[in-house]
Amino acid sequence: MAAMDWFTSWFSASGYGLSRLVLQRALACIYLVAFLSAAMQYRALLGERGLLPARIFVRRIPFREAPSLFHWRCTDRFVTGCAWFGTALSAALLVGAGDVVPLWASMLMWALLWALYLSFVNVGQIFYGFGWESLLLETGFLAVFLGNADVAPPILVLFLLRWLLFRVEFGAGLIKWRGDPCWRDLTCLYYHHETQPMPGPLSWHFHRLPRPLHRVEVAANHVAQLIVPFGLFFPQPVATVAAAIVIVTQLWLVTSGNFSWLNWLTMILALSAIDSSPVTGTPSYAATPAWFAVLVCAAALLIVLLSYWPARNLLSRSQQMNRSFNPLHLVNTYGAFGSVTRVRQEVVLEGTDEEQITKDTVWREYEFKGKPGDVRRLPRQFAPYHLRLDWQMWFAALSPLYTRGWFDRLLERLLENDRATLALLRHSPFPDHPPTHVRALLYRYRFTTARERRETGAWWHRTYVREFLPPVRLDQTGRPGRSFG
Repeated sequence: MAAMDWFTSWFSASGYGLSRLVLQRALACIYLVAFLSAAMQYRALLGERGLLPARIFVRRIPFREAPSLFHWRCTDRFVTGCAWFGTALSAALLVGAGDVVPLWASMLMWALLWALYLSFVNVGQIFYGFGWESLLLETGFLAVFLGNADVAPPILVLFLLRWLLFRVEFGAGLIKWRGDPCWRDLTCLYYHHETQPMPGPLSWHFHRLPRPLHRVEVAANHVAQLIVPFGLFFPQPVATVAAAIVIVTQLWLVTSGNFSWLNWLTMILALSAIDSSPVTGTPSYAATPAWFAVLVCAAALLIVLLSYWPARNLLSRSQQMNRSFNPLHLVNTYGAFGSVTRVRQEVVLEGTDEEQITKDTVWREYEFKGKPGDVRRLPRQFAPYHLRLDWQMWFAALSPLYTRGWFDRLLERLLENDRATLALLRHSPFPDHPPTHVRALLYRYRFTTARERRETGAWWHRTYVREFLPPVRLDQTGRPGRSFG
């Protein structure tokens, strides 16, 4: 009995019950958003007639390199059904279903969510090639072993969640410090709010803050990412204070831009370091089942072994960011904005219904939901929802290399007025019939000054740079071809 009491006191962290409850509910909410994004966007991006069809991908890539349920079946109906099932299961866990079923059933529900989302990520190609996809999978895997209301939170899993948070924050801090010189001379935020992939409704105001305040922002970021994360492993209340600082800095990022669920998931991870016993007291739980303790210890050992590669990456001068070292996306390396673009460029798509192209041809512009287009439209808040095509259009403006494989198909779908593709857009200028030609132009965008904003009502000012892609139309084979009209 004494040995069992010792094990329970060592293995269990009863004072973190409320923190676990909030963490699990919030994680289920992120899963819900992620599966909803898949349900709404999969057909156009990765479906049978998508921009990068997953059915072609699974034929080329063996299962062992990209484990996915969709190697077995990859029809649009089946994959979309899986997305909606994941949405429903996430909603069930969000409202507390995991706490009213036996412990083994709760673990199975979380494991099923993880395996389903892994299936999407591993066939998602560039549309799922973001660090927050791996972050959701790694967090989701650890959540399987957090337990439910039947048992106390395992201290091992809480520390593994903190280790994950440490890698997210410290890795991002190191990649900045080692990367663009503007992070070291504290000037990166002279540009970042304007040039970030998808500005939010307050980004214009953040960009117009005084430059000395921008320097303070950068300095505070270095403290939050290079110093504060070590506090997560200190005894309480230091760990709670460190977690609170992480949450505050992430809320600052949430208000200044749209980064999908990256910031939200980082805040969720910080809950693992917050001792909730001063609020709730220390509740009592039933004894931890031996089988559960064995599974938790085995998972912890696996994570420790897999941590070698990301730990080595953190210490390397040639540090990589947002890389997975295994096809299960466990124990990854993270980081963002090692370099900051100074000038914002945007690819603008236009179409016309005229048969012949002349100098007097009237071109009408397609509008995306999130990325800048109409200079008078205030950027919207979409995060934690992820607009995958909008993000890829930002990369396309950086270099045509980022358009390989999918951009021509996008133009083809616009020329066909494909309903699934048009659903990804905010506005199509051809609601009743397809255009005869489409083209892509490159513009330089910048936020207006306060005076320009008062005089014109515009949030952006844009200047034509060059033609990104000349007019194309469907040829006799139904593929986009160059128009010489």
